[in-house]
Order: sequence, then C-alpha cells, then structure tokens
Amino acid sequence: MAPHSLPATTHSYLARSAASLQEAITAPDVPTRYACAHVAALRAAAALLASRARPTPTRRRPQKNAWVLLAEVAPELGEWASFFAAGAAKRAAAEAGSTRAVSAREADDLVRDADRFLAVVETALGLTPHLSGEHIGELRAGRAGVA
Repeated sequence: MAPHSLPATTHSYLARSAASLQEAITAPDVPTRYACAHVAALRAAAALLASRARPTPTRRRPQKNAWVLLAEVAPELGEWASFFAAGAAKRAAAEAGSTRAVSAREADDLVRDADRFLAVVETALGLTPHLSGEHIGELRAGRAGVA
C-alpha cells in the first residue's frame, strides 16, 4: 500500500505511538516509562492493523487482542507480537502504580524495543522510519541531568 493511500487512522495511530514513545523517553519514573513504551508499541501495532486488517463476516467470533491479530495479519511480525504480548501484565501492573513490577533496566530496554518496533512498522507500511534509537540515549541522559 502506498503511503499516500494509507487510512487516516493509520497515520493517527503512528503519531500517537510516537507521542507515547516520547512520553516514555522523558518519563520521570520507571513504571510510567515502561507503560508508555508498551502503549507506544501497541499503537504502532494498531497502525498496521488499521491498514491491513479486514473484518470477516462471522457470527460470534471470539475477540482477539491486538497482538494476536498482528501475528495473524502480519506473520512476519509474529515475534514482535509475542514479545509485547508477554509484557502486557507488567504494563498493567506499572499502570496501576506498582514500583516493583519492572526494573529501570526493563523499562529502558522496552523503550528501545518500542522505538525499533515503531520503525519496523513504519517500514512495513512503506513509510520512512522516524528518527530512532540513536537519540534515545541522548534524550534519557538529558532527562537524568535534570533530576
């Protein structure tokens, strides 16, 4: 699908994913950093689903989460889907305010992984990937210097 013919919802989800990623990078605490990074990945997945998924006319089909749908609609992203699906419970705990749910290292790793995933999705959609990874360390270092 050509970038100019992508649905508006795809572009909206990509923008929201980038905003969540930025929020994760600048988050002052570990649980927020982790949760925002996971949400960034979820919104990137939603962008791809908005461009590729087609409703199927079946009665009473079981509902599937975004990660299951992503693996079905884009099998080449199945490993990413499994990876982020495995972190959903930690994200829920982080969103609930648990300071023990994730470590700072896990949160930082997830920020980097969400950044890479957004770039993979953008490429899969035929878009030029956002300015990624190399600047995350700089942004995080700047945030650390503010504290």
